[in-house]
Amino acid sequence: MLILFNKPMGVLSQFTDTKSPTSRPTLSGFGLPPGIYPAGRLDRDSEGLLLLTDDGRRQARIADPKSKMPKTYMVQVEGAPTEADLDPLRRGVMLKDGRTRPARARLIDPPSIWDRDPPVRCRKTVPDRWIEITITEGRNRQVRRMTAHIGFPTLRLVRWRVGPYGLEGLAPGTWLRARDTDRL
Repeated sequence: MLILFNKPMGVLSQFTDTKSPTSRPTLSGFGLPPGIYPAGRLDRDSEGLLLLTDDGRRQARIADPKSKMPKTYMVQVEGAPTEADLDPLRRGVMLKDGRTRPARARLIDPPSIWDRDPPVRCRKTVPDRWIEITITEGRNRQVRRMTAHIGFPTLRLVRWRVGPYGLEGLAPGTWLRARDTDRL
């Protein structure tokens, strides 16, 4: 079984929270089927597509960086980058944990997606811009670190696609089961 879940911001990508003395929202509050586990993770302050499965081999294929499964993000950044500013992302940037693989990156118009709760803090004197970034690895907070590296901190991060699966028509906090004919 493969589940596509639109994880809201502020929700942990796990079913229990054992590290916080105050309870933080987890996957257990969304009526997901029993016996499934996240295939990869999405930071608490990120939102968007999270795949869950009951198949350990499928989970490993999705999460393992060796599989080079493409993950596409819509990223709202502070500042006004140009296409030339994105060139380092396309070549790979050097982060503290090593050079990233080259990413696909392009400027996009603001996407027609749900409002974030809480909203992104907007400042009248500082512009913002949206970038679509596709990576084939999944280091901790990688996209945020990549945009910061080129001088444009991430304000909002929405994972839109993982491999062939996307969020089209899936509202935050909702999920659907992938068709049985879908194989990943």
